[in-house]
Amino acid sequence: MKLASSTANREEKRRLGSDEPPAIGGAWKRVFDVFGALAALVVFSPLFLMLGMLVKLSDGGSVFYRHGRIGRNGRVFDCLKFRTMVPNGEEVLAAHFVRCPEARDEWLATRKLKDDPRVTRVGIVLRKLSLDELPQIYNILIGDMSIVGPRPVVKKELELYGKAASYYLKSRPGLTGLWQISGRNDVSYAQRVAYDMHYVENWSIVFDMKIILRTVPVVVAARGSY
Repeated sequence: MKLASSTANREEKRRLGSDEPPAIGGAWKRVFDVFGALAALVVFSPLFLMLGMLVKLSDGGSVFYRHGRIGRNGRVFDCLKFRTMVPNGEEVLAAHFVRCPEARDEWLATRKLKDDPRVTRVGIVLRKLSLDELPQIYNILIGDMSIVGPRPVVKKELELYGKAASYYLKSRPGLTGLWQISGRNDVSYAQRVAYDMHYVENWSIVFDMKIILRTVPVVVAARGSY
């Protein structure tokens, strides 16, 4: 009976999953993502090894950081990054809010801190050059993310989208996107939401290629990254 019940549950999940609307771009975008991610793994594998060693040697902690983010159709997935923060980050952040109440307001408004006490010295460099996000290539390969799309958000951030959340949920979150090439952390959250809506409404392979090409100079200039 248990085996029959388990099989029925799997079939129900499969059936329900088949009814989900496809992500924007459909099969074309997915094929582009897979081939692009595989090529990136080959090209950046030496850099992966070097950065992993730097993170490990900096304080002996874990190399990678996993954080639950909201993906397409509201599914939660583990978003991968090179670890850029101290292991006891939550305690450090709580103590920082006690010392600097204005930092809490900044955090609640943007979910970011320009002067984040949790970030390690190696982490500062990785974030400045967006190298901490390279492990998300794995997320792209397994279908959690796309090369181009809205930046992955946590549940509390998605609440800031309001009615525009439906646009975010139509697409896979991206390693890069319109927000990243349009000012990143230097723009307001409302502008970020507007960029995501515009991207979803106007998606095309050509649009994706333009964003990818514009990402390179933005990353090199480290504009709006912290």
